[in-house]
Amino acid sequence: MNDDRDARMIRVEDLPAGENAETFNGHEHRASVSMFLSHNRPGTGPDLHRHPYEEIFIVQEGDVLFTVGERTIEAGAGDIILVPANAPHKFLSRGERHRQVSIHPAARMETEWLE
Repeated sequence: MNDDRDARMIRVEDLPAGENAETFNGHEHRASVSMFLSHNRPGTGPDLHRHPYEEIFIVQEGDVLFTVGERTIEAGAGDIILVPANAPHKFLSRGERHRQVSIHPAARMETEWLE
């Protein structure tokens, strides 16, 4: 049975942050999931890369252009994009600044950069 004493709160402002995202590294918090809390400016996003596990993107605000393999997906607030394990992918923020959560079902994120 789970014990509610294991529950804890982590403040977003206490996470490691870069210009475009805060990073929640699961292993640093005894969690089996990691994530990015992205807030990209227009015209920005990561280069093409892949992970040995699937990645789930939840777009909260703005417009984003995803490239997954050979496919291009236009997404906006309320859309969820599921990228299969090992699929090359990237995204580009379009128009206004956007916000999204990128979920990595792994305690430690693994990324292979392809460009």
